[in-house]
Amino acid sequence: MSAPNDLFSETILLLGGAVVAAPIFKKLGLGTVLGYLAAGIVIGPVFHGITDGEQILAVAELGVVFLLFIIGLELKPSRLWQMRRDIFGLGTAQVMVTGLALTALAWFSHVLDWRGSIVAGFGLALSSTAFAMQILEGDGDVNTRYGQRSFSMLLFQDLAIVPLLALITVLDGNGKGSSTPLTDFAVAVGAVAAMIVAGRYLLTPLFQIIARTGAREAMIAAALFVVMGSASLMQLAGLSMAMGAFLSGVMLAESSYRHELEADIEPFRGVLLAIFFIAVGLSLELGVLLDNALFVIVAVPIVMAIKAIIIYGLCRISGSPHNDAIRIAFLLPQGGEFGFVLFTTAGVVGLMSTSTASLLVAIVTLSMALTPIGAALSKRLLNGDEQEELDEDFEGAGADVLMVGFSRFGQIAAQILLAGGRSVTVIDFSADRIRQASSFGFRIYFGDGTRKDVLRSAGIDRAKIVLVCTQKKEITDKVVELVQADYPHTRLYVRSYDRIHSIELRNKGVDYELRETLESGLLFGRRTLEALGVSEVDAYEIGEDIRKRDEARLALQVSEGLQAGRDMLFSHPVRPEPLVKPKRAADPFEDDPLAGTADATADA
Repeated sequence: MSAPNDLFSETILLLGGAVVAAPIFKKLGLGTVLGYLAAGIVIGPVFHGITDGEQILAVAELGVVFLLFIIGLELKPSRLWQMRRDIFGLGTAQVMVTGLALTALAWFSHVLDWRGSIVAGFGLALSSTAFAMQILEGDGDVNTRYGQRSFSMLLFQDLAIVPLLALITVLDGNGKGSSTPLTDFAVAVGAVAAMIVAGRYLLTPLFQIIARTGAREAMIAAALFVVMGSASLMQLAGLSMAMGAFLSGVMLAESSYRHELEADIEPFRGVLLAIFFIAVGLSLELGVLLDNALFVIVAVPIVMAIKAIIIYGLCRISGSPHNDAIRIAFLLPQGGEFGFVLFTTAGVVGLMSTSTASLLVAIVTLSMALTPIGAALSKRLLNGDEQEELDEDFEGAGADVLMVGFSRFGQIAAQILLAGGRSVTVIDFSADRIRQASSFGFRIYFGDGTRKDVLRSAGIDRAKIVLVCTQKKEITDKVVELVQADYPHTRLYVRSYDRIHSIELRNKGVDYELRETLESGLLFGRRTLEALGVSEVDAYEIGEDIRKRDEARLALQVSEGLQAGRDMLFSHPVRPEPLVKPKRAADPFEDDPLAGTADATADA
């Protein structure tokens, strides 16, 4: 079979494994991650359907890259600065204490010399960002306090890969290459600085230009280019690709295009991350595990237990309650993806044998496979029914109100909400309107409200009310139907186009609708009456009477049709004093050339 056909058949196997395994394991309550791992083990080591698991793993690591980009999109630089104590305090303590403990364990096992023990200890101290974040996302716990502390430690571990790789060079002592650890560090700092400058001054203008063209495929291509380009830049500088993607996400966290980018990247992230977990299963060397079964059976639980105990203790010392510390300890006891890199590199330079490196890789892989089970079991160790508190610092992502469309109507409504102390997430599809609104300080994001993935990225799962303030009737109806179909418990407040549209919306069961011209027309008529000499009180009472008549007529029209309630219309002057219902119902269309037409009342 030719190479292209091999690639095609392997792709079919990977996707088929994901399709079959994910629903089964999700139904069993074991989580999709464990399902993907099981699919990889069955496809690779068991039936040998795919033998180049490491090659697939290298490509599928883009799933981790996209995951870190999306996480970065949800972290503004100011929020990242607030997390600095957890990142550099708790994160540093976790890597150092765990690394030293596991180094001592490796040394006393007499499997490695002191140099190999250091590499093994600090390599095993790292945890899997992909596994931990996937579990947090699946449980909806990314924004919880324990989720944020877990992420802080994972973020520092990603940073720690640079000095750990430099440490291998120092321990090797062969002086291969002309660069020194100090030079490598300077290059890494320069790459980060370049990323920050590019993100601040280039990325947002780039997306503004593309958004004006209206070419959706160009926006998707630009999003992929930014993620993969920033990841490659960081890799060239000696940092991890995931770190580069994370930094580019952070730089775009305050951009108006944040939610649209998240929605564009999400499908790629989901598929590639699933393939990554399958590839981990493919790479599991069953022969190594069988040959060293006793050692692995003893080593894996010991390593995971040491990491969990240390993480729990550090979290408690740094102020986490018992429940949060337990969750974090059972979430991060596994080895990480970067352990593969460290152990492979150490085997190449001779700090450990290749068979020992393979054994360590197998231990990391097996610890990954046990993590979803451990995370599920951790719930049995929690005290009471303690409620998790969500961090409210992700501006726009967790607001009580999600507004779709930011036309003049929406802008006025947003002013009322903001004045009332409520946070509002606003999405709009007009690049010019976003730019104008941003100049006035509004938090508005670029996105198509008729797409489910954009609404989900904008935080509809956490919104109490969705305001649909779009200008076109067709778009409004699409948003309403989408929300009612996929989020039936979300309250819908809708701006209607005209009276006929109001009737249609009420028939659809929206919680509240308002014609865009009703209130302005009532006020305009009142002010005109006052200009003609009617007192302000009388003009107000007349306006309220018209409002009540209009509501009663609209209720009749919803149940009986557009022609219902015609007797409630005024077509001739009436005496404003006293305001009483006439004894004889007047013909509302007498001498009216437009009488009987639907168009005459459509906008009334």
